[in-house]
Amino acid sequence: MDRIVIAGLRELGVHGVLAEEQTRPQPFEVDVELSVDVSDAGASDALEDTVDYAAVAEAVSRVVRSERYQLLERLATRIAEVCRVDERVVAVAVIVRKLHPPVRAMVDHVAVRIER
Repeated sequence: MDRIVIAGLRELGVHGVLAEEQTRPQPFEVDVELSVDVSDAGASDALEDTVDYAAVAEAVSRVVRSERYQLLERLATRIAEVCRVDERVVAVAVIVRKLHPPVRAMVDHVAVRIER
């Protein structure tokens, strides 16, 4: 199966369990990998024969920016749902990274990866 990949999408959002996370936006980074048969688009060179990654990126940004969830697991699931709106997407993998997690350890980020 072919893949369309959107990597490193960054957006501010209000997601988290702690009270402080529920009042101020923080940075998130998202990767999505869409399983799509792109053979028609490869032959035709026509956008309508594939999944428009710009539209997917905007939908993902909108979810992170305008919806609110406590858990990264729910945020990742919601992103997967909007990625699967186009029926040509037969599967999706989503990674959501919280870039400034409220943990005492020094970490680059925390993340959740799901596949649907």
